[in-house]
Amino acid sequence: MDTAKEIKDFLMTRRARITPDQVGMPSSGRRRVPGLRREEVALLAGVSAEYYVQIERGQVTGVSDEVLHAIAAALRLGEVETAHLFDLARAASTRAGRKQARARSTRRQVPESVQALIDTMVTAPAIVQNAHLDIVATNPLGRALYGAVHERQPEPPNLARFIFLDAAADEIFPAWEKAADDAVALLRVEATRSPYSRAVTGLIGELATRSSEFRTRWAAHDVRAHLNGTKEFHHPAVGDMTLRFEALGVTSAPGLTVIGYTAEPGSPSHRALMLLASWAATGHGAPTPDPAGNADPYALKQP
Repeated sequence: MDTAKEIKDFLMTRRARITPDQVGMPSSGRRRVPGLRREEVALLAGVSAEYYVQIERGQVTGVSDEVLHAIAAALRLGEVETAHLFDLARAASTRAGRKQARARSTRRQVPESVQALIDTMVTAPAIVQNAHLDIVATNPLGRALYGAVHERQPEPPNLARFIFLDAAADEIFPAWEKAADDAVALLRVEATRSPYSRAVTGLIGELATRSSEFRTRWAAHDVRAHLNGTKEFHHPAVGDMTLRFEALGVTSAPGLTVIGYTAEPGSPSHRALMLLASWAATGHGAPTPDPAGNADPYALKQP
């Protein structure tokens, strides 16, 4: 990863989305760029225009936390975006921690205690996901929920690869656009935290080569957390479900996250989830869909 270019592109895309009117600056006159000019960001951050230009070019060695916070405030960065800016600055400033970054992203062994914990969740699907979106463990109901992903991917299945390269993805994930946006935003965060990881850079390179949808989203430089919310599923055995999720980091294995799903009690999604639980309990948690005609719903997507 070219960290200097990542810093440049990130800051440029962030200032491009802010209009002068939003920050109380005059918007009259000819403007060659969307959003704020570099000198306007510098003024808002309380630094010289020359210094901000240097930072936007990726020359961040020695830049203080106070200056980075001031730039984040000027660009109205959210909490995750601010953390991403600091991660970029650290990646550009030092190569220390290279071994740690690689270990974080390539760790696959799930602690026995974590597997035991999710196995007790008999009415809630649960998966364990690493930082580059491999599903490295599930409980039986989680395996049933993500059955199509496991069927179509080698172990451990990768959610980003499934979302962008498998034609079944928009059937399994009805809100495909959001799923795709979330996957790219999470991968960008991890690419900055683990810039020397072959697993991360290899996956990003593969997706960028094979998927125009991925390339478009990657160029946007969006980052976000994936801590809680809702996710839509379509399961071939039980139909549509809207499930709430909570994501919990595994402190004993940095880079691993437990994601648990629940449904609103009494809702159609809850009834579908209970039916899926019965499938999982009897060993039929991932039934194979019966495609119509000669079409293969699981064919590879075209770039």
